Amino acid sequence: MSTMIADAQLFLTKAQEALAGAESELANRRYNNVANRCYYASLHAARAAVEAAGLRSASQPGTWSHEALQAAFVGQLIQRRKRFPSELRATLATNQILRNTADYERHWVTEVQARRAVRRTQIFVAAISIGGEQP
Repeated sequence: MSTMIADAQLFLTKAQEALAGAESELANRRYNNVANRCYYASLHAARAAVEAAGLRSASQPGTWSHEALQAAFVGQLIQRRKRFPSELRATLATNQILRNTADYERHWVTEVQARRAVRRTQIFVAAISIGGEQP
């Protein structure tokens, strides 16, 4: 197995684990934790997708800033190469905004926001898992 494929599988597994954590947190009504886990699930899934596509970070090999990863996923894999549906374009940014609210703001994530985040993240991770085809 090539390193690129192994890395993609590693990050997809991390995404699935984080999503399972978000689902568990939702069941236990810990909505701020849901936001955090959803963001990292989508971030790891995006990393899996860019690794599988052979994209590399321009700044440091093997590492991606959150912003650079989001830009590569949306710019290269959605807009340019059309590997993933355009409906996934806002998932990372939306999940990051919600995570920032949960982690840094004086506001609570609501149950409705948490449920939406889980559903959005389930769709995102599923799309990455099957290589971009509509789940």
